[in-house]
Amino acid sequence: MITPQSSPPAAAPHAPRGDLLTLDGIGVRLGGRQVLCDVSFSLAKGEFTGIIGPNGAGKTTLLRVILGLIEPSGGRVLVDGTPLHNKNKSAIGYVPQKLVIDPDMPLRARDVVSLGLDGHKLGFAFPSRQRRELVLEALAGVGALAYADARVGELSGGEQQRVLIAHALISRPKLLLLDEPLANLDLRSEQEIVAVLGKLAREHEISVLLSAHDMNPLLGVMDKVVYVANGHAAAGPADEVVTSEGLTELYGHTVDVVRLHGRVLVVAGE
Repeated sequence: MITPQSSPPAAAPHAPRGDLLTLDGIGVRLGGRQVLCDVSFSLAKGEFTGIIGPNGAGKTTLLRVILGLIEPSGGRVLVDGTPLHNKNKSAIGYVPQKLVIDPDMPLRARDVVSLGLDGHKLGFAFPSRQRRELVLEALAGVGALAYADARVGELSGGEQQRVLIAHALISRPKLLLLDEPLANLDLRSEQEIVAVLGKLAREHEISVLLSAHDMNPLLGVMDKVVYVANGHAAAGPADEVVTSEGLTELYGHTVDVVRLHGRVLVVAGE
């Protein structure tokens, strides 16, 4: 069941431009079990897309396929029209679900962001002064400059998410993948993170692909939804994909979709 929540006061979805990411007939088998079957969708440049579905539906597996960490049993991943390989992987930034750090560890927010340059070709292109400037610019871009020198382990969940987003953005990706970034956040932090991501998509034309079990916080910024259930996926505008008929077909059993006061509730039918 997807619990309804208030939508963030963010700008309406915008018109995307050209495809940056294409998944064509992706299938995944893990441990002899078919986890995903014939998943196809595309993501345009500057487009905000939510991967929505219940826990265990395969959302994280799908992100790992795009990152090149899992080899699909079928289908292909294209980045800018080219099959995924080591060179175009650099166009992808990734934000994991959470950061586990001992509060006593003397690791500052700026240190975490700086690590995004280490091992990346950009990391060797700038002297230390310019590296510092890039780190502060990345923190400012996500509204985290005020706690650049704070220990990461002492930051709130929402503040840590901003730092992780800045860490992913410092390598200048065209595509930003986020695995359940809203999990365990309070309502205000949830809305703020969605607003930051929506701004990145609109103003910087960074394509955002975000997994979540609840689509309601994303409704104000999301251009498209990829709904994953029962090993399959349906993609398109939320109003077209998230319907009683569409989800009943996807789940393989009766599902009711109720819309009330701008929110969406998905419940299993009788």
